Formats: sequence, C-alpha cells, structure tokens
Amino acid sequence: MSISTLNIRVTPRRMLPLRDAAEYTGIAAKRLAGVCPVTPIEMPDGSRLYDMRDLDAWIDGLKSGDATGDDELIGKLG
Repeated sequence: MSISTLNIRVTPRRMLPLRDAAEYTGIAAKRLAGVCPVTPIEMPDGSRLYDMRDLDAWIDGLKSGDATGDDELIGKLG
C-alpha cells in the first residue's frame, strides 16, 4: 500500500461576487438581491462585491429572529 500526501492551499476571501455570495448563503443568485438587504460594495475596479461579514450578520439576524434592515446594518458597520 502506498501513502500519498496532498497539500492544499486555501486562500480565504472576504469579498464575494454575486455568484459566490449566493453559494455562500445557499440562496439562488437570481433571488439573493431580492431577499438579502446586504448591498454589494463597489470596488475601485468597478466590480460589486458582497462582504462576507455583512452576509454573516444578516444570517445571524435571521437565526435570532432579529432580521436587520439596511439602516440598522449600516449603523452596525459604523
């Protein structure tokens, strides 16, 4: 029996494009913008990316029954 070693390098990302944000939340990309109050951030290159921390805060609010609106979420961000 031979032994193999597999080295995997995972680079964590904080900012996600729509498709990845949808996969991360488990919501279809077509539905995400309609049900998620998190607004994507426009990056210097013009791309619009979702912050994973904002998505996490929204999901945590859903779990606790305290879904946050845009104004409350922005207030939490400072």
